[in-house]
Amino acid sequence: MTDEPLQAPNESTPTLARPGILVMDVDSTLINQEVIDELGVAAGVGEQIAAVTARAMAGELEFCEALRERVKLLAGLPVSVFDEVYRRVTFTDGAVDLIDALHAHGWKVGVVSGGFHEVVDRLVADVHIDHALANRLEVVDGRLTGRVLGDIVCKTTKLHALQAWAKRDGIPNDQTVAVGDGANDIPMIQAAGLGVAFCAKPKVQLAAQVAINERDLRHVLELLSRD
Repeated sequence: MTDEPLQAPNESTPTLARPGILVMDVDSTLINQEVIDELGVAAGVGEQIAAVTARAMAGELEFCEALRERVKLLAGLPVSVFDEVYRRVTFTDGAVDLIDALHAHGWKVGVVSGGFHEVVDRLVADVHIDHALANRLEVVDGRLTGRVLGDIVCKTTKLHALQAWAKRDGIPNDQTVAVGDGANDIPMIQAAGLGVAFCAKPKVQLAAQVAINERDLRHVLELLSRD
């Protein structure tokens, strides 16, 4: 982002004057951390997992397989690790203000995450997010097995969530906003009425209509029309 004021990319920019929906990624977007990396630290393989995360988010690795490989390294961790990680994660500057402002204008807010419901659900409750979709880790006898339950949340899942939530809430596509930083956010960013790359990897910045490169989610509000 330059020092110039952010400008909407076109005349059909979503407006706060009508109901809309904003869907954002969680890790490195809603929050400052990558939960999988934090779990890796707890498992003693933090650097190894973080290196794979960086490559996956840059679009250098197939996301689903990369996630499975990282989750395998978490096998044996006690479920109490989710409490530890939740206490360590922090909301990105402006995240709560953005959500509160959208709700005040009758908007809905959703999050889609390649991370895990065990942490995401707590964040959702903290800031009253309307919709959420994430992965869930298998637990047996109080410990992680190293496996993901069900289908993995991937780029296609994120896109379909944006579309399904907008349809459910009766919101036209031109009133949808998608915000993310990783390669698996690109399809929803390209499909939304306004797609925003937030402190994103180069491929994501090229795919988005607009990029914000300062870690303050309040800047998203500057992109929305008031009338």
